[in-house]
Amino acid sequence: MVGVGEIMLALLTLGLAMVSWLDDRRHVSIALRLAVQFVAAVVWVGCFELNLWSAVAVVALVWMANLYNFMDGSDGLAGGMAVFGFGAYGAAAWLGGDISLSWLGAAIAAAALGFLRFNFPPARMFMGDVGSVPLGFAAGALGYQGWTQALWPWWFPLLVFSPFVMDATLTLLRRGLRGERIWQAHRAHYYQRLVRMGWGHRKTALAEYGLMLLAALSALAIAPLPPVAQLLGLFCWAGIYALLARRIDQAWPAAGQQ
Repeated sequence: MVGVGEIMLALLTLGLAMVSWLDDRRHVSIALRLAVQFVAAVVWVGCFELNLWSAVAVVALVWMANLYNFMDGSDGLAGGMAVFGFGAYGAAAWLGGDISLSWLGAAIAAAALGFLRFNFPPARMFMGDVGSVPLGFAAGALGYQGWTQALWPWWFPLLVFSPFVMDATLTLLRRGLRGERIWQAHRAHYYQRLVRMGWGHRKTALAEYGLMLLAALSALAIAPLPPVAQLLGLFCWAGIYALLARRIDQAWPAAGQQ
C-alpha cells in the first residue's frame, strides 16, 4: 500500500523535476532553483518530528540534491550510484522491518538499473538535471526518514553515498579555498580528472562501481555494531578517501594536466 510519505516524496521530487526540466531546456536562475529546493526540503523535514537537527537536515537535503547534479558528469556514474545507494536503503529497511521503505528503495534502484542499460558508456541516453536533482533529493530524504525511524544511524546515508559526497564536498571546498566561483561549471571533480587522465568513462564508471559497492556493503555490515566499532569503521573510510584523493592529486600534475 502506498503511504502518505511515498505520495509526498513523489510530489516533491516531481516539483523538483519540473524546475530542473525547465533549467535543462532554458536557463533558470540559481536563486529560483535553490528556493524551490529549500521549500521541498522544509516540507519533507516538516513531515517528521522537529528537533535541533531539523535545520541541519534541510541544508543537507539541498546539498544532496545539488551534489548529485554536480556528480552527473560522466556516463553511467549517477545511475550507478542510484543502484547501489538506494539498493542499500532497501536492504537496510528490510532488515529493520520497514517493508514499505524497503520496496521504495528497491524500486528506485531497479529503475536506475534499467536506465543504466542506455546510460552506461558509451551512453545513448543522459540523465540531465531533471533526473539528477530529484535523485539526490530522494537520497537525502529517504536517508533522513530512515534515521528518524531508527532504521539506521545518522552516518549511514553519508557512507552509502560517500563516493559522491566525498568527491563533491572535497572538490567544492578546494575550489572555495582557492577563491574560485564554486557555482560555475568546471571539470575539477576527482572522477572528471580520472576521465581526463586517460581512464575514460567506462573504466572510471567501473572503478566507481567497485567503490560504491564496498561503501554500501560496509555500511550495512557496521550499522548493527556497537558505537565504538561504527566509529572505527568511519575512521577507516576517512583514511581510504584521504589516500584516494592524495593519489589522484599526485597523478594529476604528472599527467601534464592543470
